[in-house]
Amino acid sequence: MRIAVLGSGSWGSALAKVVSDNGHTTSLWGRRPELAEEIATTRENKTFLPGIRFAETLSATSDLGAALGGAEMVLVAIPTHGLREVMRAAEAMMPRGVPVVSATKGIEQNSLQFVNEVIADELPFTAETFVALSGPSFAKEVAAGLPTVVVAASRDLALAEAVQRAWWTDARFRVYLSDDVTGVEVGGALKNVIAIAAGASDGLGFGHNARAALITRGLTEIARLAMKMGGDALTLAGLAGMGDLVLTCTGELSRNRHVGLELGRGRKLSEILGDMRQVAEGVRTAKSAYDLARREGVSMPIVEMVYEVLYLDRPIGEAVRWLMTRSAGHERD
Repeated sequence: MRIAVLGSGSWGSALAKVVSDNGHTTSLWGRRPELAEEIATTRENKTFLPGIRFAETLSATSDLGAALGGAEMVLVAIPTHGLREVMRAAEAMMPRGVPVVSATKGIEQNSLQFVNEVIADELPFTAETFVALSGPSFAKEVAAGLPTVVVAASRDLALAEAVQRAWWTDARFRVYLSDDVTGVEVGGALKNVIAIAAGASDGLGFGHNARAALITRGLTEIARLAMKMGGDALTLAGLAGMGDLVLTCTGELSRNRHVGLELGRGRKLSEILGDMRQVAEGVRTAKSAYDLARREGVSMPIVEMVYEVLYLDRPIGEAVRWLMTRSAGHERD
């Protein structure tokens, strides 16, 4: 199979490595010609995945048309804020009728659309061929071949099965199936926001009890929104929900947890982001999630406090006090 992977950051590159190692002819696209040249000549993405070698079945290009030409499957791993622009540019070149797989996790600001909606806006012909790929999966570990388990969700399970076959690698990369695109996308986006809260708790030295509470109550908030949007609560008990949430809230490789950790230690958000080479999606998603929760009438107090800390400069200590002194009701409310 010929597969195009759009996005040459760490996540796109890691997924391109898996599928090219499986023998598929893989074209990895990125905006920066110099990075594409580096990958093509050295067989390594030294900028985002140093030390990881790519198979000869992988090529790299900054030419979007060249990447998409003849593709039988397209995987998108582009940060949410840049997604619409790339999809618009790809409209004339995108092959028709092939699975379009999203490995992007987020909610677009202003429109408050999830990834499947953004792509369908710009490429209406992909609405029936969309697949969401999500789950607990740090790019560095995926690229290194460490055991990873994810979920592929599509309203057409045959499309999800095609993704499962392409990426499945014995003892390295296992793919489960789901038909709940909404639940998978909500879980993938919102876990980044909760991870900022968990990181801040760790940075403040609040300990394991507080972190566990944030993860658990954060999952409740995510499930509330997912159900309001038409998703299945059980999806949030799976890989795209609890699995990804635990990883992102506790793992040392988590960019979003890192943001929260440094905030808890007293650093300014602008300084933290200025030192980072890759995007922490949770920062932008916090505002989108806050706005979406208000629009949908869903109670999401942790998300609300993350938004206020990031965008309204609310002191973290004050946000914690607000969360801990709210009136308590039934756990399921």
